[in-house]
Amino acid sequence: MTCPRIESERLVLRPFAESDVDDYTAMLQAEPVRRALHLADDVGRWDAWSQMTGWLGQWELRGTGQWALEEKATGQFVGRTGLHHPERADWPGVEVGWVLRPEHWGRGYATEAARRAVGYAFYELDRDALCSVILPENTRSVAVARRLGFHLEEERVLSHLPSVAHGIWWLTRTEWELTRGAGKAGRRPTR
Repeated sequence: MTCPRIESERLVLRPFAESDVDDYTAMLQAEPVRRALHLADDVGRWDAWSQMTGWLGQWELRGTGQWALEEKATGQFVGRTGLHHPERADWPGVEVGWVLRPEHWGRGYATEAARRAVGYAFYELDRDALCSVILPENTRSVAVARRLGFHLEEERVLSHLPSVAHGIWWLTRTEWELTRGAGKAGRRPTR
């Protein structure tokens, strides 16, 4: 499966393109993003390129991955969101994740994009449950998870970052449909 192009009200969720590497690198290098994700100070173009190709490859191999986010009104690169299912023995499941350029924080884009990703996972990929893996000090992402209806089930150390426990947040399709209602984001999205 190739990465599909879908939309939300204000955003285009699309496959990564080679032209995104500079913007994606700048996002990863932004100090607030490095701090929130525990990225090394020397994160650079190679890391951005590797992540972008990894997301595209994950779409091909697993039917999950991250989308590049583009603002409809301007065409500007905003960040990424999507569905992550890495090959790690201790990974809890299909994760909904998001990272935005700091200049786009506070506009509701993370919630809007992640809501669209959740709907895609439940209705296009027929998933029954999704998780979100969030470092507890990342209060902005915790707030997004709560707005989407996720609930914290546990905190545990994961192999990719053994120095700190992550919060493992969960949302079932039944919970999503009950809290969103048939007339809102809980209905089957249109393409």
